[in-house]
Amino acid sequence: MKIMQLTKFHTARTLICASAAMAVVMLSACAPVSQVGETAAPKGPPVYPAPPDSPRFVFERSIRGSADVVPDKEESILKRALTGGSLTSESLGKPYAIAVYRGRIFVSDSTDNFVTVFDVPQGKYSKIGDQDGAGQLMKPLGLDVDGTGTLYVADATAKAIVVFDKDGKFLRKIAGPKLFDRLSSVTVDPAGERLYVVDIGGIASEHHRVRVFNARSGEHLYDIGKRGSGPGEFNLPRDVAIGKNGQLYVVDGGNFRVQVFDRNGKYLQSFGAIGRQLGNFARPKEVATDREGNVYVVDTAFGNFQIFSAEGELLMFVGDRSETEGPGKYMLPSGITVDEDGRVYFVDQWFRKVDIFRPYALKPDTGHLVFKPKDAKPAGK
Repeated sequence: MKIMQLTKFHTARTLICASAAMAVVMLSACAPVSQVGETAAPKGPPVYPAPPDSPRFVFERSIRGSADVVPDKEESILKRALTGGSLTSESLGKPYAIAVYRGRIFVSDSTDNFVTVFDVPQGKYSKIGDQDGAGQLMKPLGLDVDGTGTLYVADATAKAIVVFDKDGKFLRKIAGPKLFDRLSSVTVDPAGERLYVVDIGGIASEHHRVRVFNARSGEHLYDIGKRGSGPGEFNLPRDVAIGKNGQLYVVDGGNFRVQVFDRNGKYLQSFGAIGRQLGNFARPKEVATDREGNVYVVDTAFGNFQIFSAEGELLMFVGDRSETEGPGKYMLPSGITVDEDGRVYFVDQWFRKVDIFRPYALKPDTGHLVFKPKDAKPAGK
């Protein structure tokens, strides 16, 4: 799905904020101008960008809990009608990161300490890592899936990567406390051969880096980066995504940029800078790529994700920072991923939801993510 470049249109807009003495404080309160026009209230779900530009994405739906995926049985509907009871649902606690494999949605929960699984095609809900034993999770943060659906979870407390098959069966652990100061995210290549694991470091740590492992044997291969602000150096790195031709896109949070490397860790270029305008960053967090090589970067302060070309040219943005919940409205966004069909899945921790955006050219309920009709109302906050 090719996104038309909209740079000239969007860079003409600015993210409006009140002046403040300290740039970082000011940026944390910034909010982008809404892409959904305020003067005209279009019918139906929000589209991005807003008219008069040609839409590229449309808001499809939110997932907040099991009731949004598991079909309600007829006997349950009748029982509630007779008793006046409500639908029993398990809601997201504090979702963090997200990965998707053929309609099966994996969401890490840093409060409940497990990975929630929404199997949309099967209409099922389950958990991974909530049982005692070798596969028990203590604080899952970043996660990713390879081309077979194998799940890799970055456990910040265990300081290890915990690996499960696509059905949630524990397979193995990789690395451990001696290899990380502050583990935050994991990315695996589609072949399931190489892991890129972010050690975010901290004020007292010099280990701001991406550690690379053999995904099957767990062997540590090499590191990318060190603490600093120069090319190829990091200050609080947050996440990694693999783009076309194996290029690595690393969110360098404290330096307010995305750095690009080849698959072996050679520095290529960077894009982004601290600022208030589109294409700038205030609090960049996670990153994802699509089949066309476009790069999707979450900015927690702006309450949106910005989409760039593989070369770092701004294309468009989606979402607004808001204290009121609604489609495309965010207070504390964190995780993002793009599935095989080009759908974008966006996690907000504050509103405890996953918003899904469908490419405008993709017909509803097509591709891997086919929702079953049901009568239950969404559960959640």
